[in-house]
Amino acid sequence: MELLNNIWNALTTPNETLTSLLTIPLFFIENILILYLILAIFKIEVKTKLKIIYVIISSLVSIISNFLIPSPANMIFNYVALFILIYLIFSMSTTKTLIAVIAPTIVFALLSTLVSHPYMNILNITSTDILTIPIYRIFHLFIVYISIFIMILIFKHRKLHLEALDNLPKNTSRIIILNIFLGFFTIIVQLIVNTYCIDSLPLPVTFLVFITLLSYFSISIYSLTRVIKLSITTQKLQNAEEYNKTLSILHDNVRGFKHDFDNIVTTIGGYVRTNDMEGLKKYYVQLEDDCQKVNNLYVLNPKLINNPGVYSLLTTKYDEAEEKGIKVNMSLLLDLSKLNMKIYEFTRVLGILLDNAIDASGECEEKIINIIFRDDAKNHRQLITIENTYNDKNVDTEKIFNKGFSGKEHHTGLGLWEVRKILNKSKNLNLHTTKNEKYFSQQIEIYY
Repeated sequence: MELLNNIWNALTTPNETLTSLLTIPLFFIENILILYLILAIFKIEVKTKLKIIYVIISSLVSIISNFLIPSPANMIFNYVALFILIYLIFSMSTTKTLIAVIAPTIVFALLSTLVSHPYMNILNITSTDILTIPIYRIFHLFIVYISIFIMILIFKHRKLHLEALDNLPKNTSRIIILNIFLGFFTIIVQLIVNTYCIDSLPLPVTFLVFITLLSYFSISIYSLTRVIKLSITTQKLQNAEEYNKTLSILHDNVRGFKHDFDNIVTTIGGYVRTNDMEGLKKYYVQLEDDCQKVNNLYVLNPKLINNPGVYSLLTTKYDEAEEKGIKVNMSLLLDLSKLNMKIYEFTRVLGILLDNAIDASGECEEKIINIIFRDDAKNHRQLITIENTYNDKNVDTEKIFNKGFSGKEHHTGLGLWEVRKILNKSKNLNLHTTKNEKYFSQQIEIYY
């Protein structure tokens, strides 16, 4: 009984050291909640192993920043470390990572603002009591954590999440980042005000501050979703314009093919009746070229190439190749919505490789580019192969990746060097470069 009394006295009397020590396990609970808040906001799936790594490292960062680094340097350390950790583990864009770092801070600050004043009034305590008396501190955090947990359930149940942040234009991304920093600055100011003035502020004023902050962030989130929807709609309109152009060309080809169908059949019949198999073979190859062109135009379909950025890039490069008289053969056996690589980096790599293929094949007598997307499930990888005809049979497949190396005048030689830089940043990416007498081949390997 005496032991219980001693424990109760320790928990109910001011003891800043004990309060700090008892909150150490709560860092792990807090970071678990932050993890699932991030997963709910961005609707992403992460392996259990990575979740454990995130919780352990982020909790250690919180402990170090709270106990070993003086203020305000501890805040800088905490946010920088969390930014790097989230960026590496979740493989998100810079904009998404900023939101993932700052959003939980905003959520915790808003809820703390809402809870603190009524909590102190009901228990008739001060803010100093919350910080120094263990039982009050733990119970206060417990209320905030329960509120966060309910919020996560609402996000999941209502399916509220942010999408398409990776494909936004740079200007839009800058506006979003600026808005995030302004919101973050607002929260910091509010936290300072709360720290020094919460005991003297009347409850209605605290409630008004909370409503104001909630309104500001609600409007900001609403504006953010509208901007994202507008950007997505703009991208879809651009894709529709590209697709209409493709459909127009496809329609003309089909009409031409239909118009010549009787002549084609009659010509084939002539070769068959005279048993001219060599002539028929040559005619078939020419006919196959036209059929392949129609097939390629069918593949250039946003429903098949189900990523707006990749679709826009492929249609643009296809048009460039067509203008230079290059025959492009395309095969798509891959769901691009499940590409296991950042789409920004993928389109950069793909664009550079396609530009090089167009330049090289454009100089050849036989101008051909083959583009193949396929899923190699057996080896757990996605493959994108680009092969093209080329003239320089002595090209060194290693030196071409050196900075400044170029076989052309007025070219910087930075394209493939940039490609290698991007690939070296990720452990699941590889580029296999080969050549034979006819084709120079670049194969992107994305492991999952």
